[in-house]
Amino acid sequence: MTKEQIFTMNTAFRGEYTIHGYQYGKGEKSACIVGAMRGDEYQQLYICSLLAQKLSEIESNGDIVSGKQIFLIPTLNYSSMNAMKTKWNSDDSDINRSFPGNHKGPATSRIAATLLDKVKDYTYGIQFASFYLHGELVPHVRMLETGKESPSLANLFGMPYVMTGMNRSFDAVTLNYNWQLGGTQAFSVYSKTTNVIDDESAKLAVSSVLRFLTRMGIIRYECHGGYISSTLREDELVSIRADEAGFFRSLVEVNQEVRRGDSLAEIINPMDGSVKAIVKAPTDGIIFFAHNQPMVYQNVVVYKLIRRLHI
Repeated sequence: MTKEQIFTMNTAFRGEYTIHGYQYGKGEKSACIVGAMRGDEYQQLYICSLLAQKLSEIESNGDIVSGKQIFLIPTLNYSSMNAMKTKWNSDDSDINRSFPGNHKGPATSRIAATLLDKVKDYTYGIQFASFYLHGELVPHVRMLETGKESPSLANLFGMPYVMTGMNRSFDAVTLNYNWQLGGTQAFSVYSKTTNVIDDESAKLAVSSVLRFLTRMGIIRYECHGGYISSTLREDELVSIRADEAGFFRSLVEVNQEVRRGDSLAEIINPMDGSVKAIVKAPTDGIIFFAHNQPMVYQNVVVYKLIRRLHI
Protein backbone atom coordinates (compact mmCIF):
# COMPACT_ATOMS: atom_id res chain seq x y z
CA MET A 1 0.00 0.00 0.00
CA THR A 2 1.27 3.45 -0.94
CA LYS A 3 -0.11 6.61 0.66
CA GLU A 4 -0.42 9.56 -1.72
CA GLN A 5 -1.27 13.21 -1.18
CA ILE A 6 -4.03 14.25 -3.57
CA PHE A 7 -4.87 17.79 -2.48
CA THR A 8 -3.63 20.34 0.02
CA MET A 9 -4.49 23.93 0.91
CA ASN A 10 -4.20 26.33 3.82
CA THR A 11 -7.39 27.16 5.70
CA ALA A 12 -8.12 30.26 7.73
CA PHE A 13 -8.52 28.62 11.15
CA ARG A 14 -7.30 25.03 10.94
CA GLY A 15 -4.02 25.35 9.07
CA GLU A 16 -3.16 22.91 6.31
CA TYR A 17 -5.96 20.74 4.90
CA THR A 18 -4.74 17.62 3.09
CA ILE A 19 -6.58 14.79 1.34
CA HIS A 20 -4.84 11.43 0.97
CA GLY A 21 -5.46 8.37 -1.12
CA TYR A 22 -4.13 4.82 -0.85
CA GLN A 23 -2.84 2.79 -3.80
CA TYR A 24 -2.90 -1.00 -3.82
CA GLY A 25 -1.03 -2.86 -6.54
CA LYS A 26 0.74 -1.35 -9.54
CA GLY A 27 -0.10 -1.00 -13.20
CA GLU A 28 -3.14 0.09 -15.17
CA LYS A 29 -5.73 2.23 -13.42
CA SER A 30 -8.30 -0.49 -12.82
CA ALA A 31 -10.60 0.69 -10.01
CA CYS A 32 -10.95 3.85 -7.93
CA ILE A 33 -13.08 3.93 -4.78
CA VAL A 34 -14.24 7.18 -3.16
CA GLY A 35 -15.76 7.42 0.31
CA ALA A 36 -17.28 10.22 2.39
CA MET A 37 -17.80 13.58 0.68
CA ARG A 38 -20.04 15.04 3.39
CA GLY A 39 -19.46 15.56 7.07
CA ASP A 40 -22.30 13.27 8.18
CA GLU A 41 -21.24 10.25 6.11
CA TYR A 42 -19.80 8.27 9.02
CA GLN A 43 -21.04 4.96 7.63
CA GLN A 44 -19.36 5.62 4.29
CA LEU A 45 -16.03 6.41 5.98
CA TYR A 46 -16.39 3.32 8.18
CA ILE A 47 -16.94 1.17 5.10
CA CYS A 48 -13.72 2.57 3.62
CA SER A 49 -11.81 1.74 6.80
CA LEU A 50 -12.98 -1.89 6.62
CA LEU A 51 -12.19 -2.03 2.91
CA ALA A 52 -8.69 -0.62 3.48
CA GLN A 53 -7.97 -3.45 5.92
CA LYS A 54 -9.15 -6.06 3.42
CA LEU A 55 -7.21 -4.58 0.50
CA SER A 56 -4.02 -4.42 2.58
CA GLU A 57 -4.47 -8.09 3.47
CA ILE A 58 -5.15 -9.04 -0.15
CA GLU A 59 -2.08 -7.11 -1.32
CA SER A 60 0.10 -8.71 1.38
CA ASN A 61 -1.01 -12.16 0.17
CA GLY A 62 -0.08 -11.29 -3.42
CA ASP A 63 -3.69 -11.49 -4.53
CA ILE A 64 -3.94 -8.23 -6.47
CA VAL A 65 -3.62 -9.34 -10.09
CA SER A 66 -0.31 -8.33 -11.66
CA GLY A 67 -0.52 -5.08 -13.62
CA LYS A 68 -3.70 -3.91 -11.81
CA GLN A 69 -4.02 -0.91 -9.53
CA ILE A 70 -6.74 0.03 -7.02
CA PHE A 71 -6.95 3.52 -5.53
CA LEU A 72 -8.96 4.24 -2.36
CA ILE A 73 -9.86 7.75 -1.15
CA PRO A 74 -11.62 7.34 2.23
CA THR A 75 -12.86 10.93 2.64
CA LEU A 76 -12.75 14.35 1.01
CA ASN A 77 -14.36 16.27 3.87
CA TYR A 78 -13.01 15.23 7.27
CA SER A 79 -12.95 18.90 8.29
CA SER A 80 -16.78 19.09 8.29
CA MET A 81 -16.93 15.68 9.95
CA ASN A 82 -14.75 16.96 12.78
CA ALA A 83 -17.06 19.97 13.17
CA MET A 84 -20.23 17.81 12.96
CA LYS A 85 -21.43 19.65 9.85
CA THR A 86 -22.81 18.07 6.69
CA LYS A 87 -21.36 20.52 4.16
CA TRP A 88 -18.16 22.51 3.84
CA ASN A 89 -17.42 24.51 6.99
CA SER A 90 -16.87 27.98 5.59
CA ASP A 91 -19.63 28.35 3.00
CA ASP A 92 -22.00 25.34 3.28
CA SER A 93 -21.13 24.21 -0.24
CA ASP A 94 -21.32 20.54 -1.22
CA ILE A 95 -18.33 18.79 -2.81
CA ASN A 96 -20.62 16.36 -4.63
CA ARG A 97 -22.44 19.31 -6.23
CA SER A 98 -19.19 20.93 -7.42
CA PHE A 99 -18.03 18.76 -10.34
CA PRO A 100 -16.29 19.02 -12.75
CA GLY A 101 -14.87 21.80 -10.60
CA ASN A 102 -12.56 24.75 -11.13
CA HIS A 103 -8.91 24.81 -10.05
CA LYS A 104 -9.23 28.56 -9.41
CA GLY A 105 -12.65 28.45 -7.74
CA PRO A 106 -13.75 28.15 -4.10
CA ALA A 107 -12.49 25.31 -1.91
CA THR A 108 -15.06 22.62 -2.80
CA SER A 109 -14.71 23.43 -6.50
CA ARG A 110 -10.91 23.10 -6.30
CA ILE A 111 -11.24 19.79 -4.46
CA ALA A 112 -13.68 18.50 -7.09
CA ALA A 113 -11.45 19.56 -10.00
CA THR A 114 -8.34 18.00 -8.44
CA LEU A 115 -10.18 14.79 -7.61
CA LEU A 116 -11.61 14.43 -11.12
CA ASP A 117 -8.17 14.91 -12.65
CA LYS A 118 -6.90 12.13 -10.39
CA VAL A 119 -9.70 9.59 -10.91
CA LYS A 120 -10.95 10.19 -14.47
CA ASP A 121 -8.76 7.59 -16.17
CA TYR A 122 -9.81 4.59 -14.07
CA THR A 123 -11.78 1.84 -15.80
CA TYR A 124 -14.21 1.43 -12.89
CA GLY A 125 -15.28 4.02 -10.33
CA ILE A 126 -17.11 3.21 -7.10
CA GLN A 127 -18.52 5.82 -4.73
CA PHE A 128 -19.96 5.06 -1.30
CA ALA A 129 -22.84 7.50 -1.51
CA SER A 130 -25.52 8.67 0.93
CA PHE A 131 -29.25 8.99 0.24
CA TYR A 132 -30.77 12.44 -0.16
CA LEU A 133 -33.44 11.73 2.50
CA HIS A 134 -32.73 11.16 6.20
CA GLY A 135 -33.43 7.57 7.12
CA GLU A 136 -32.55 3.95 6.40
CA LEU A 137 -32.75 2.16 3.08
CA VAL A 138 -32.19 -1.21 1.47
CA PRO A 139 -28.52 -1.56 0.38
CA HIS A 140 -28.19 -1.26 -3.38
CA VAL A 141 -26.06 -0.12 -6.33
CA ARG A 142 -27.21 2.87 -8.36
CA MET A 143 -26.28 3.93 -11.87
CA LEU A 144 -27.25 7.12 -13.69
CA GLU A 145 -28.85 6.74 -17.10
CA THR A 146 -26.29 8.65 -19.16
CA GLY A 147 -26.39 6.33 -22.16
CA LYS A 148 -23.07 4.87 -21.01
CA GLU A 149 -24.33 2.91 -18.03
CA SER A 150 -24.18 -0.88 -17.77
CA PRO A 151 -26.71 -2.44 -15.35
CA SER A 152 -25.33 -5.88 -16.21
CA LEU A 153 -21.99 -4.84 -14.70
CA ALA A 154 -23.79 -3.46 -11.64
CA ASN A 155 -25.31 -6.92 -11.10
CA LEU A 156 -21.80 -8.25 -10.46
CA PHE A 157 -21.71 -6.51 -7.07
CA GLY A 158 -24.25 -9.08 -5.88
CA MET A 159 -26.27 -6.48 -3.96
CA PRO A 160 -30.01 -7.03 -3.37
CA TYR A 161 -30.99 -4.33 -5.89
CA VAL A 162 -29.57 -2.40 -8.82
CA MET A 163 -31.23 1.01 -9.20
CA THR A 164 -31.14 3.06 -12.39
CA GLY A 165 -32.18 6.69 -12.39
CA MET A 166 -32.78 9.38 -14.99
CA ASN A 167 -30.50 12.40 -14.84
CA ARG A 168 -31.84 15.25 -12.74
CA SER A 169 -30.58 18.82 -13.04
CA PHE A 170 -28.15 18.48 -10.12
CA ASP A 171 -26.70 15.18 -11.36
CA ALA A 172 -24.58 17.10 -13.90
CA VAL A 173 -22.44 18.39 -11.02
CA THR A 174 -21.93 15.03 -9.25
CA LEU A 175 -18.91 12.72 -9.36
CA ASN A 176 -20.85 9.76 -10.76
CA TYR A 177 -22.15 11.72 -13.77
CA ASN A 178 -18.77 13.27 -14.63
CA TRP A 179 -17.04 9.93 -14.17
CA GLN A 180 -19.38 8.35 -16.72
CA LEU A 181 -18.98 11.22 -19.18
CA GLY A 182 -15.23 10.62 -19.06
CA GLY A 183 -15.62 6.96 -19.98
CA THR A 184 -15.40 5.39 -16.51
CA GLN A 185 -18.01 2.79 -15.59
CA ALA A 186 -19.26 4.48 -12.41
CA PHE A 187 -21.35 2.96 -9.62
CA SER A 188 -22.81 4.44 -6.43
CA VAL A 189 -23.00 1.91 -3.59
CA TYR A 190 -25.59 2.73 -0.91
CA SER A 191 -25.48 1.26 2.56
CA LYS A 192 -28.35 1.11 5.05
CA THR A 193 -27.37 4.21 7.05
CA THR A 194 -25.43 7.47 6.77
CA ASN A 195 -24.84 9.28 10.06
CA VAL A 196 -24.76 6.18 12.28
CA ILE A 197 -22.67 3.04 11.86
CA ASP A 198 -24.44 -0.17 10.90
CA ASP A 199 -21.84 -2.91 10.98
CA GLU A 200 -23.82 -5.55 9.12
CA SER A 201 -24.62 -3.40 6.09
CA ALA A 202 -21.06 -1.97 6.13
CA LYS A 203 -19.66 -5.47 5.78
CA LEU A 204 -22.21 -6.15 3.00
CA ALA A 205 -20.90 -3.11 1.11
CA VAL A 206 -17.28 -4.21 1.52
CA SER A 207 -18.11 -7.73 0.34
CA SER A 208 -19.96 -6.37 -2.68
CA VAL A 209 -16.94 -4.31 -3.78
CA LEU A 210 -14.51 -7.20 -3.27
CA ARG A 211 -16.90 -9.45 -5.20
CA PHE A 212 -17.00 -6.97 -8.08
CA LEU A 213 -13.21 -6.54 -8.15
CA THR A 214 -12.82 -10.33 -8.20
CA ARG A 215 -15.31 -10.78 -11.04
CA MET A 216 -13.58 -8.04 -13.06
CA GLY A 217 -10.23 -9.83 -12.73
CA ILE A 218 -8.58 -7.19 -10.53
CA ILE A 219 -8.10 -9.23 -7.34
CA ARG A 220 -8.24 -12.88 -6.30
CA TYR A 221 -10.59 -13.26 -3.36
CA GLU A 222 -12.89 -16.06 -2.21
CA CYS A 223 -16.26 -14.64 -1.22
CA HIS A 224 -19.93 -15.54 -1.07
CA GLY A 225 -21.74 -15.27 -4.40
CA GLY A 226 -24.06 -12.57 -3.09
CA TYR A 227 -27.60 -11.85 -4.24
CA ILE A 228 -29.17 -12.23 -7.66
CA SER A 229 -29.90 -8.53 -8.03
CA SER A 230 -33.32 -7.18 -8.95
CA THR A 231 -33.12 -4.16 -11.27
CA LEU A 232 -35.38 -1.20 -10.48
CA ARG A 233 -35.96 2.22 -11.95
CA GLU A 234 -35.90 5.01 -9.41
CA ASP A 235 -39.05 6.66 -10.76
CA GLU A 236 -40.99 3.43 -10.20
CA LEU A 237 -40.67 3.66 -6.40
CA VAL A 238 -43.83 4.73 -4.60
CA SER A 239 -43.27 7.78 -2.36
CA ILE A 240 -45.40 7.91 0.80
CA ARG A 241 -45.71 11.32 2.50
CA ALA A 242 -46.74 12.46 5.95
CA ASP A 243 -50.13 14.18 6.16
CA GLU A 244 -49.29 15.84 9.47
CA ALA A 245 -46.29 17.09 11.45
CA GLY A 246 -45.24 15.71 14.83
CA PHE A 247 -43.28 12.92 16.50
CA PHE A 248 -42.69 10.03 14.11
CA ARG A 249 -43.21 6.46 15.37
CA SER A 250 -42.35 3.94 12.67
CA LEU A 251 -44.05 0.54 12.83
CA VAL A 252 -42.04 -1.14 10.04
CA GLU A 253 -38.42 -1.57 8.96
CA VAL A 254 -36.63 -1.43 5.63
CA ASN A 255 -36.82 -4.57 3.50
CA GLN A 256 -40.10 -5.54 5.23
CA GLU A 257 -43.03 -6.74 3.13
CA VAL A 258 -46.28 -4.82 3.62
CA ARG A 259 -49.82 -5.07 2.30
CA ARG A 260 -52.06 -2.34 1.04
CA GLY A 261 -53.76 -0.65 4.00
CA ASP A 262 -51.15 -1.76 6.55
CA SER A 263 -50.23 0.83 9.18
CA LEU A 264 -46.65 1.94 8.59
CA ALA A 265 -46.26 4.73 11.15
CA GLU A 266 -48.02 6.94 13.66
CA ILE A 267 -47.59 10.70 13.82
CA ILE A 268 -47.92 11.88 17.41
CA ASN A 269 -49.01 15.30 18.69
CA PRO A 270 -45.92 16.53 20.62
CA MET A 271 -48.09 18.42 23.14
CA ASP A 272 -50.75 15.92 24.25
CA GLY A 273 -49.45 12.58 22.91
CA SER A 274 -52.50 11.88 20.76
CA VAL A 275 -52.19 10.17 17.37
CA LYS A 276 -52.67 12.88 14.75
CA ALA A 277 -52.36 10.59 11.73
CA ILE A 278 -51.57 7.02 10.70
CA VAL A 279 -49.43 6.46 7.62
CA LYS A 280 -50.90 3.64 5.52
CA ALA A 281 -49.40 1.55 2.72
CA PRO A 282 -51.06 2.51 -0.59
CA THR A 283 -50.09 -0.79 -2.25
CA ASP A 284 -48.46 -4.16 -1.62
CA GLY A 285 -44.68 -4.03 -1.66
CA ILE A 286 -41.38 -3.89 0.19
CA ILE A 287 -40.11 -0.95 2.23
CA PHE A 288 -37.13 0.46 0.33
CA PHE A 289 -36.61 3.62 2.42
CA ALA A 290 -37.86 4.53 5.89
CA HIS A 291 -37.66 7.89 7.66
CA ASN A 292 -35.93 7.48 11.05
CA GLN A 293 -35.83 10.98 12.55
CA PRO A 294 -37.70 11.79 15.80
CA MET A 295 -39.83 14.47 14.14
CA VAL A 296 -41.53 14.71 10.77
CA TYR A 297 -42.99 17.67 8.89
CA GLN A 298 -46.11 17.74 6.78
CA ASN A 299 -45.73 16.46 3.21
CA VAL A 300 -42.24 15.03 3.81
CA VAL A 301 -41.48 11.64 2.20
CA VAL A 302 -41.37 9.11 5.03
CA TYR A 303 -41.26 5.87 3.03
CA LYS A 304 -40.40 4.67 -0.45
CA LEU A 305 -41.98 1.41 -1.51
CA ILE A 306 -41.06 -1.17 -4.12
CA ARG A 307 -44.32 -2.34 -5.65
CA ARG A 308 -44.99 -6.04 -5.23
CA LEU A 309 -44.97 -6.37 -9.02
CA HIS A 310 -41.19 -6.01 -9.09
CA ILE A 311 -40.36 -8.65 -6.48
